[in-house]
Amino acid sequence: MVYVVLMLAVLLPPWAICNVPTIKWNTNHHHPILYKYYQAGDLIIGGIISQIYMFSRKITFETSPSCELFGDPIQYSASGTCLASMELLSTWGKFLPNYKCDSKNNLVAVTGGPNFDICLYMAAILHTYKIPQFPYGSAPVLNSKTHGDFFYSMFPDWNLQYKGILQLLLLFNWTWIGVLYLNDNNGERFVQDVLPTFLHWGICFDFIRSVPPETFPDDIAEVTEETLKMFTVILGSTGTAVVVHGEIHTMIILRLLLQVPESEDIPMKSKSKVWIMTAQIDLLSFAFQRNWDIQHLHGAISFAVQSKEPLGFWRFLHTRNPTSVKEDNFLRVFWEQAFLCSFLSSTGNSGSPQICTGQEKLEALPMSVFELSMTSHSYSIYNVIYAVAQSLHAMNSFKSRHQGMMATESWKFLNIQPWQLHHILRRISFNNGVEENISFGQNGKSVAGFDIINWVTFPNQSFLRVQVGKMDPNAPPDQMFTTHEDAIAWPSWFNQTQPLSLCNKKCLLGYHKVKKEGRPFCCYDCRRCPQGKISNQENMDGCFQCPEGQYPNNKQDFCIPKKISFLSYEEPLGISLASSALLFSFVIVLMLGTFIKHQDTPIVKANNLTLTYGLLISLLLSFLCIFLFIGQPGKMTCLLRQTVFGIVFSVAVSCVLAKTVIVVLAFIATKPGSRMRNWLGKQLAFSIVFSCSFTQTIICTVWLVIFPPFPDFDTHSMAEEIILECNEGSVIMFYSVLGYMGLLTIISFIMAFLARKLPDSFNEAKFITFSMLVFCSVWLTFIPAYLSAKGKYVVAVEIFSILTSSCGLLGFIFSPKCYIILARPQLNTKEQLMRKKD
Repeated sequence: MVYVVLMLAVLLPPWAICNVPTIKWNTNHHHPILYKYYQAGDLIIGGIISQIYMFSRKITFETSPSCELFGDPIQYSASGTCLASMELLSTWGKFLPNYKCDSKNNLVAVTGGPNFDICLYMAAILHTYKIPQFPYGSAPVLNSKTHGDFFYSMFPDWNLQYKGILQLLLLFNWTWIGVLYLNDNNGERFVQDVLPTFLHWGICFDFIRSVPPETFPDDIAEVTEETLKMFTVILGSTGTAVVVHGEIHTMIILRLLLQVPESEDIPMKSKSKVWIMTAQIDLLSFAFQRNWDIQHLHGAISFAVQSKEPLGFWRFLHTRNPTSVKEDNFLRVFWEQAFLCSFLSSTGNSGSPQICTGQEKLEALPMSVFELSMTSHSYSIYNVIYAVAQSLHAMNSFKSRHQGMMATESWKFLNIQPWQLHHILRRISFNNGVEENISFGQNGKSVAGFDIINWVTFPNQSFLRVQVGKMDPNAPPDQMFTTHEDAIAWPSWFNQTQPLSLCNKKCLLGYHKVKKEGRPFCCYDCRRCPQGKISNQENMDGCFQCPEGQYPNNKQDFCIPKKISFLSYEEPLGISLASSALLFSFVIVLMLGTFIKHQDTPIVKANNLTLTYGLLISLLLSFLCIFLFIGQPGKMTCLLRQTVFGIVFSVAVSCVLAKTVIVVLAFIATKPGSRMRNWLGKQLAFSIVFSCSFTQTIICTVWLVIFPPFPDFDTHSMAEEIILECNEGSVIMFYSVLGYMGLLTIISFIMAFLARKLPDSFNEAKFITFSMLVFCSVWLTFIPAYLSAKGKYVVAVEIFSILTSSCGLLGFIFSPKCYIILARPQLNTKEQLMRKKD
């Protein structure tokens, strides 16, 4: 016969802790049997899982007197576990290491746990004999070339659980957390190797504190002292989420921690914590913790190895009692400890005042003492039994075919060596009876995932494990982690709203994070975004510019499309400028008509009628060219705008210059003996106007050919507007046009200024001087105003300068003549013009 050994070096009930190395299951005993019967080539697993559940989940049992119940000390010693491992290699009931004469009890596999150190200690002995070992709790990290080759861990890949914890923290944006870890090899590996990776995902740690591994009553004073220190740390913590990494008995420390406020009458800030526990942790306690409230665990989130409940488990569990299985000594001891009673024949608990009847109901026990549902640890052992049974069945079937075993022959195991199972176990894949496929990966780990469990507690010490998500290693990467956030019951402290676990409040929209000196990067101040930038999400590291064509709103939390802006005829400014241009154009037309009507009068003929008409027409065109600046810029208007303005104004200034030259020459020519009369005439005036205007035309032509202006968008000058404008193409050419026009103006001003004292009868230079003074003043102030203006006001400044300078010429040169023609016709005579100055 063969048997499987369950290593229970630490199986912690909620009311007692014992360290029992082994329990042997043998087909010749009434204890849970490995195989119920073999018939017609089918291997049927009997109803043994319920007792495995009791063994692995609630209590330990050992025939030796070294184990004591009710919270007496247990020894997590390597020597005890090694001793138990060597007993497995001895004859049943006799301790003769490495000597076995019992041919009926053949050891083929061992399952151990739930603590990793037990697996490590038993591996030191059993790996020599190549015996398959199935840790159902957290397994140690072993050398794959020695110990690890014989390990088949029922606990899934550690990294999968750590990824799940990280994804959970990121899902709820818990970036400021506390960490409690058991100070053992697995805990140190978690702190040194795993927690640094959390930093890369923006998660910081308010505290990282180890919990003492010794959790036995002899050390209760030391444990309590350490617990008070931990409570002080947690009390001062501002983080809400606390990750607890440990083994099954870490729950004892956690329950001590949660009991501190009750015993010390301290307002419990730790009520506001969300506990995130690893899959190794389960609900258990010391004997004196049996009746402690578990409400503080409400809303906790834990990971658990994926599990299902076998069909018929509930019914079978309710049929188990000490009277129905009299030979099961373990069940009697469990019964006494669970129901706080004693059997009359019992000596282990004779002091109990209550007598056990054996008919007590398991469902009457608080769930904190005994759970009727199958837990993940129990489910792992269930799968161990199935894996070994399937392997033995496969091996037996193979040998039966090759050794001619008859199907009708009574089934018995052939001489099977444990090492022979490894080849099958590495490749085995089977359905475990609850529609779940079980297999081991190349590294000997169970290819399984984790359930994400939400703890829901009730005042009567009952609780529910509600599955709210899972980590499935076989799913696509984007579906490996799934949760149902709406199904999570949060601690009552948070009024069923998702808690926040941040170092400080989130930065609102329109603000950005600024690092605090001397603090982790999760702690920061919030500052308003700089002018012109926005932040449209909470907790942004920095603000950013709006895209082209948009601008920030007042709160700086989103961008608004900019309005298209240009100087149009629909707005008051455009209307007033256009109306002014039309008005002055009409005035010039009237003046031109007046001069034509009175062209034979002395005052009209006095200073070159052609220049007068040329100047009036150029001023008329200068007023009309304003309409090239108003309205939406187009390709043609941009090409003509500055060039037409420059040429027209050059003609106007050239006419003024010609008038000034003629005035000076006319005065000189009246002197006796002067030969200047030969220079006077229309050819001189035409030459001056043509040469000066032609030069400006050449400049404008070069500009249009090499660097032509074009329509453009200005998105930067105005915060809330996109300016449609004409890009000048070449700033140098633009200022060359203005500079040449300014040069002509200065020359005209100088000549007129020098001729201002000529006799009145011949003098128009005084009026030209004033007009040129206005003209120069306007265009000198135009440059700084043009450079400082923005948007459509740049165009408005230029239009205003054109209007003002044109009005200056019109007013100072032609207004006096119109006044004489219309209001003082008696002065419009040749005698008056020839009158000498007094």
